[in-house]
Amino acid sequence: MSQSDTNTEEAADAEEQPSVTDSQDVATTIEDAAISPVTALEEERDQLKDRLVRVSADFDNFRKRSRKDVEQAERRGREAILRELLPVIDNLERAVEASKEAADVAAVRDGVMMVLKQFEDTASRISLARVESVGKRFDPNLHDAFQQVETDEHDPGTIIQEYQPGYMLDDRLLRPAMVVVARKKKPAEPPPEASDPEEE
Repeated sequence: MSQSDTNTEEAADAEEQPSVTDSQDVATTIEDAAISPVTALEEERDQLKDRLVRVSADFDNFRKRSRKDVEQAERRGREAILRELLPVIDNLERAVEASKEAADVAAVRDGVMMVLKQFEDTASRISLARVESVGKRFDPNLHDAFQQVETDEHDPGTIIQEYQPGYMLDDRLLRPAMVVVARKKKPAEPPPEASDPEEE
């Protein structure tokens, strides 16, 4: 057998038998293949967990911003209404001061009437309207009946007196009107017949 034949057979044997390094690489590859789905799932879990924490923080920040925006809007709304009412309050204070030295009651009354008119004008600008009551049919959505009066002069259920006015802001009821409502008179009962003492 020649030297070249021997070299060829050794090379073939070397190809057939994997080296120690090759067998370690194969074992590592098999181990990586076995672990990689678990590792991939763990990485995905960690990413989802991180995303959940971020979304939760974003939602918490959004909720705080929304609450703050609502509070600011309410405060601006109250400020706008009070700004409209301040001149009315100023004029009422002036009327009180003027009444201390006024000899003419009619002049004081006229001044108060002017302030009331100013309030009504302001109320209409901010969409505040008085609930109509006297002469109207009682509506439990708008009126609060604190008394009923028997009468033949008005139809039953008609409001005959307003004790305290009610107010609407746009289409929302702020306060119901406290009213007196007409009720049908009960028919008069005949007097009881007197018993005859002789029958007893």
